[in-house]
Amino acid sequence: MLSAFTSALRTPDLRKKLLFTVAIVGIYRLGATLPSPGVSYANVRACLEVAKSDTSGILNLLNLFSGGALLQLSVFALGIMPYITASIILQLLTVVIPRLEQLRKEGQSGQAKITQYTRYLTLGLAVLQASAFVALARTGQLFNGLCDQDDPTYQIIPEGTGIPMWLTLSILVMTMTAGTGMVMWLGELITDRGVGNGMSVLIFTSIAARLPGEGWSIKESTSTGKFMLVIGLVVVIIALVVFIEQAQRRIPVQYAKRMIGRRMYGGTSTYIPLKVNQAGVVPVIFASSLLYLPQLYLQFFDKNNYKPYQVWIQNHLADPVSPLYIGVMFLLIIFFTYFYVSITFNPTEVAENMKKYGGFVPGIRPGKPTADYLDFILSRITLPGALYLGLISVLPNFFFIWLNQSQYQNFPFGGTAVLIMVGVGLETVKQIESQLMQRNYEGFLR
Repeated sequence: MLSAFTSALRTPDLRKKLLFTVAIVGIYRLGATLPSPGVSYANVRACLEVAKSDTSGILNLLNLFSGGALLQLSVFALGIMPYITASIILQLLTVVIPRLEQLRKEGQSGQAKITQYTRYLTLGLAVLQASAFVALARTGQLFNGLCDQDDPTYQIIPEGTGIPMWLTLSILVMTMTAGTGMVMWLGELITDRGVGNGMSVLIFTSIAARLPGEGWSIKESTSTGKFMLVIGLVVVIIALVVFIEQAQRRIPVQYAKRMIGRRMYGGTSTYIPLKVNQAGVVPVIFASSLLYLPQLYLQFFDKNNYKPYQVWIQNHLADPVSPLYIGVMFLLIIFFTYFYVSITFNPTEVAENMKKYGGFVPGIRPGKPTADYLDFILSRITLPGALYLGLISVLPNFFFIWLNQSQYQNFPFGGTAVLIMVGVGLETVKQIESQLMQRNYEGFLR
């Protein structure tokens, strides 16, 4: 990997792309720390000190993806999550709405139209999410109700500034929405003129920005021996993730020879790469979002006056160290893995495309038998992929129990963080190596 980056820096055009990507990442991190109008950052720091990152559920995930900018309500507080949500929604709707499926089949022009719809939906979701987070900050629920908003010391959006509160809140929502549009533009700039997928690189940057602080928190609150053991486990987890992310089942495909005019086409051999983790990190996001609903329900009630069933929800479905919470999380990830794979990979469509161009799997008849064969293989390799996603995602919960530190719900060395960082890192290195190969390819005449 280091040799690939060294060779890329020696290549002038690749060096420009790398430096351009670094510059965009710097702008993104600057926006993540830039204060939003109407927010008191002294009070935000006071709330962070009181809460000790004791937020829960989906807020942790969003704060992780924004590089810690969400809890500070900075200009880029929403980060890239509205775009991710919009992309997932459009991808799911493609299966339901025939017009979107037709656009997807039209190639580049149809994909450009879907991308335009994704941008519009991103801005709409950004308005809704910004309004929700501003309302949570206004009522103190952004920090799990630990900051009393009646105390001026903890008022994230202070009153008595001489500006009507409705105007302050409106400007804050518009600023955060504009920040989301800016982040989306920066990601597309990286994709077009930089290295790697822009949105993925920005998510990678946000997660990496939180690693030193979170790691140091664990270092200060535990013994040196436990911390070194955590580092050792981190290396093992990363090695496991790299191994599984690279694992794939290659289904051989043979194309028959065809005579078109005076030229012979076909006769080549290739393969269909089916990854073990075909669903990526999407099932983890779905499961985390669904498990946030019980916690969201409890926020509408006073903690001191919980009814017995609400106490049960708090102790079992809202506590990340509860065995029931871990079990439900694991089962939901398995379910959503199968669900998402069944939506994104259509064996019947793949088999029909192969048949149309004269392709076949050796030993399998074209058409429906090929579709059944692909479906059988996919169902077999999805199970280990789902188990792998579930185990990696619940690892942080076992770390909470082992470290006896329930506040580490943003544990940076397991679950979603490692899956995204390793996946994006591998994909970026592959792109760099492929571009180097194009520029340094040695033919047999050379």
